[in-house]
Amino acid sequence: MTRHDPVVVWLRRDLRLHDHPALSDAVASGRPVAPLFVFDPALLHGRFASPNRTWFLLASIVALRRELEARGSRLFVRVGDPSGVLPAFAREIRAGDVVVSRDHTPYGRRRDRAVATALADAQIDLRAKRGLLIHEPESLVTGAGAGYTVFGPFLRRWEALPMRDVLPAPDKLPTVEADAGAMPDLAGLGFDGPTAEEARLPEPGERAARRRLETWLDTGGPVDYDRTRDRLDDPNATSHLSADLRFGLLSPVEIATRALASDDGEEGSRRFASELAWREFYAHALWHAPRIAREPMDERYRDIIWEDDTAGLEAWQDGRTGYPIVDAAMRQLRQTGWLPNRARMIVASFLTKDMLIDWRAGERHFMTHLIDGDPASNLGGWQWAASIGTDSRPFVRVFNPTTQAKRFDPDGAYVRTWLPDLVHVPEGRIHEPWTMTPDEQAAAGCHIGVDYPAPIVDHASARERALARYAAAVATAARSA
Repeated sequence: MTRHDPVVVWLRRDLRLHDHPALSDAVASGRPVAPLFVFDPALLHGRFASPNRTWFLLASIVALRRELEARGSRLFVRVGDPSGVLPAFAREIRAGDVVVSRDHTPYGRRRDRAVATALADAQIDLRAKRGLLIHEPESLVTGAGAGYTVFGPFLRRWEALPMRDVLPAPDKLPTVEADAGAMPDLAGLGFDGPTAEEARLPEPGERAARRRLETWLDTGGPVDYDRTRDRLDDPNATSHLSADLRFGLLSPVEIATRALASDDGEEGSRRFASELAWREFYAHALWHAPRIAREPMDERYRDIIWEDDTAGLEAWQDGRTGYPIVDAAMRQLRQTGWLPNRARMIVASFLTKDMLIDWRAGERHFMTHLIDGDPASNLGGWQWAASIGTDSRPFVRVFNPTTQAKRFDPDGAYVRTWLPDLVHVPEGRIHEPWTMTPDEQAAAGCHIGVDYPAPIVDHASARERALARYAAAVATAARSA
């Protein structure tokens, strides 16, 4: 390697210029820099294929290409298996090495090992830098050297570790002369279009993400976060930065640093930072125990008997359960590709506890539609809701959807936003429309079983069924131990 050999910056889930350790490392070398994105068919069309995320990804890459061109650089694009594409591209531009932001998912680790081996055969190094997380999995382990499975101790350790400094975006990038590659469109990547309404999807790209961050900070979002974060009736209760984190349009270090500085680390911003810690808790858990990608962290529930209920699953997916808070959330997901976290917990508890349907069916549905669908965070959230994962709570925790609705959408504003059939239902009945009298149904223009479904299950009976099923699984596991 000489000071004239280009360095490849292989971009994946880090589609930004600000606070980008791998990019900063490449620029600091003083050598020509070749930013490269590889469209990987194994990811695009794997078990968590998503038209919504692919649309957002593609548009964010187009935006990044413009930002690079404004700095005298270019974004190189290729399609194919990275283990073949990276060595070929490196040879094409006579690169000395490849630098990348470290990936922590099981697939990402396998892919990166294969790429490192292929590059080594060509005598090219692959150098992985931090960048997707604030703290790496090796830096947070128990006294026994294992990963944390309970969030409280993890959070205390996470908060005690110093964060690295935020890095500036480069003003100029010394470029490489080579074929940039044709930018594919959505159809070329095998998708007809997003499943959500494009008008309701967030604006892609780093520039838009930075505007969202500035708005969140300028309007006091972190300051109020502890008070507002669970309110479903307030569309501004949360930051709406999850998709930006998912694709690395924003750095988690910059978000945490600026949020904590916004109110001197008081309760609101500390609570917001703890949500970033939850994201890392789940990423670390999957890194330490890759098996949980397909099975429960708590092995007592490995053989729990789930209901084979295709019609019930479809009703849940379509927002036709008869429970307004569940149905409103599921329709919001369909239309926007996003859900507030409180809504995610409510619908996940309903599917796994009230309906006793396998959590993996919910996990797949979320990953199909969520713009911010992250393998570790989505997995962790579903296992938490099903009481089978990290930071496990007793399986007796079963969310009552009506109680949750009255607490977090007290006037029914959220329900009415997503369920137009219930717009005229009286406030006192909005979360239990099946309790309306025939006259009330006629006045509201909402006849239960006709205009809006009757409840698909009785919550009290469903709760007892779930408790019995979970207890049976625990007893079976104990006998087999």
